[in-house]
Amino acid sequence: MGTPKLKMLNLLLLLTFTEICAAQNDITLSVFTVTSKSMTVLWSSYTGASSYKITATPKNTPGQPVFAHFSGNVVTGSVISLSPNTIADTEDTTAPEVPSIEQAYSKNSDSITVEFTEVSGATSYILRAQSESGDYFSEMVVLSSPGTVVKLKPYTDYRLSVMSVNSGGRSQPSYPIEARTVVMAPQLNTTSPNNASIVVTWPPVENAVLYMLCIIQEGSSSRVKLNTTDTTVNFNDLAAGTTYCIKGTAWDSEDHTSSSPDVTLVQVSPGRSIGIAVYWLLVQGAENYSVWTTNAYNKAGPSSPSQPVDYITYPCPPENIWVEEPEAGNCSVVWDSVPMVEYYMAFIKRDDGTEMSCNTTETTCQFSCMCGYTYLTSVFPYNKAGSSPFADVSNYTTIPCCPQGVTIQLVSTETLEINWLPVKGAELYQTTAAQTNDVIHCNDTAPVCALSDLKCDTAYSVTVTPCSELRGCNHTCTPHTQKTAPCAPEILNMTQSNNSTYRIHITTPNTPNTNYTIKATGRFATHTCQTTNSSCELTQLPCGSSYDVIAVAITSVGRSLPGFSKTLETGPCCPTYVNVTQVTQAMTNVTWSPGSGARSYVTSLTSPRGHAKCHTLDTHCLMGCITCGTDYSVHLEAISSTGHKSECKYYGFSSGACCPTSMKLYRMRSYSLRVSWRSLGPQTHNHTVDLYGTGANYTCTAAAGSKHCDIEERTCGDVYKVVAAPVGQDGIKVSFCQPRTYSIPCPGNNAGMLISRGRRSVD
Repeated sequence: MGTPKLKMLNLLLLLTFTEICAAQNDITLSVFTVTSKSMTVLWSSYTGASSYKITATPKNTPGQPVFAHFSGNVVTGSVISLSPNTIADTEDTTAPEVPSIEQAYSKNSDSITVEFTEVSGATSYILRAQSESGDYFSEMVVLSSPGTVVKLKPYTDYRLSVMSVNSGGRSQPSYPIEARTVVMAPQLNTTSPNNASIVVTWPPVENAVLYMLCIIQEGSSSRVKLNTTDTTVNFNDLAAGTTYCIKGTAWDSEDHTSSSPDVTLVQVSPGRSIGIAVYWLLVQGAENYSVWTTNAYNKAGPSSPSQPVDYITYPCPPENIWVEEPEAGNCSVVWDSVPMVEYYMAFIKRDDGTEMSCNTTETTCQFSCMCGYTYLTSVFPYNKAGSSPFADVSNYTTIPCCPQGVTIQLVSTETLEINWLPVKGAELYQTTAAQTNDVIHCNDTAPVCALSDLKCDTAYSVTVTPCSELRGCNHTCTPHTQKTAPCAPEILNMTQSNNSTYRIHITTPNTPNTNYTIKATGRFATHTCQTTNSSCELTQLPCGSSYDVIAVAITSVGRSLPGFSKTLETGPCCPTYVNVTQVTQAMTNVTWSPGSGARSYVTSLTSPRGHAKCHTLDTHCLMGCITCGTDYSVHLEAISSTGHKSECKYYGFSSGACCPTSMKLYRMRSYSLRVSWRSLGPQTHNHTVDLYGTGANYTCTAAAGSKHCDIEERTCGDVYKVVAAPVGQDGIKVSFCQPRTYSIPCPGNNAGMLISRGRRSVD
């Protein structure tokens, strides 16, 4: 099954429909960097966009899309929470999942073995080791678990982590684990004073508290072990002329041990020969060896001792190797002098695979070094015995290169966007401007920066400084200059020249040759004028209109922000009509036509028995506190955005008759029901009573002044919903009176039971 892919589905701009279509054709999108769970993308800017939306959707596998929103002045961003080891359709691959360390242990004094979990999609792994003191750091590549970090110091604490690697890059480091190398193995020296014993001695091992020696006879599986805190041991009662293997182990205070890799062989010659053969392994740090014997004896007496012979071993590697760079591009690898050396071979390997070497009798070697590269240096000393079998590797990273292709674009009036090409060796970029006292505006890994909150109509000298963790920052890069947009002019005052002409006076805060445009925007029309001076005239402005007047400065760099607006108006117009509709007994709905130039309205209903008022931005409002059966006068006040008012009067309004109160339903005789009530206000209205039962409906009418109405019931024991309402002079029944529900038992109990009161509705 193929690896899941991510497809960039949308780059959505908040524009009109036609602008969206145009934007999709004009915008380009590219992937900049990827990690295990994130992807950073770049896109081209589009004029007029207020925001961007980046969506990443798994391709060919089910999964929810991931998206992120960015403001309109941003052209780079990261989408997070992606699936590890997932290929994007731009052929960029996210880094693998982060592995985890299972255990780390040391068997030799110069190495630590790390066992870790292998992750899907990884092609290799990087083991990272750093000493607790911070004076050592290294990375080495392994193909699988376990991996071993070498060239470490004995009995030293290290912090270890592992990263997975594929074509998409390396993952984040795993959670670190601490481990300590074991103590150095004892360097054994042996002598055989006679044909039945061997004496083993060794220099004290730093941090060792106990030694264990094991002796094994050649051809035998038996072995003898002993523990000691001394640095010398005698093995007695041995077989003459026999080879023995002796192994030494040192223990530290935490019971950690390091075995000696050396094997000591001693053979006493049997038979009549009067010689002895001694074999030994090379000892680290030894420059020569001296071998001597005691006198040989026979019946005639002792012989003379043999002459000592000197033997020169290969030289040790230099203790310290470092690189000096007195000036950019001119480097030298330098090392400590080593005794017993005829010449040195220095090897320099650049991280792109380029190799250099030099042969010298000095302790320095010059080479040309380019910015942004890491150089691995090692030195092998030579003498007549050959070269040192190993050498320490020293890392040196040159200062990162200055960015190329730097472009500065004005993305808003006071914001500059800086883009550049990534450079080798840079882990971080710092962007500064001399006019802001070199304050760091961006400190990021992405090759893009936005300098915002700048001064208008000002030229800025912008510098992009690349930095690395090992070498710091390169402060020799050339600055680039870009000017911001002009400052916004402000309206000082507006004077009326005639009925339809106004002169607008503005400030001129920019350099000469700046154009100014003044725009007056009304509800139905827009008027403009241009000038290079401090004033211009707006003409043909109709009365009864309101305008927002703003001023904008324009130069070759761009447009300024609009200045603060001021309102120019002649006063609002009264609405052409006002309608009042009664919704309930105590509430009305008032509507009116819009008034030209009016932003808000104050509507009031006034009568001797009280008044109601509302203040709104709409052309309608609901008003309570209405008294039934009352005549009201209607007033409306139109108010402009600047506080101009117009008083408007309209025809009066009469509220509907009052609904009856204290309504009761009870039985008069066997099949006669009576509805009674109390009336509010003048007794000049007829009343209509409607009974809605489950078995039948009834209606009765009461004349003006009457307070009850009788109904002949056809069946008993029913539940009724009762509505009593006055009837107006026009014969229309009031529609907002509240219903009540009663249960009337059969004859024998003439009391009606009120079950519920109806709820007033505004429908």
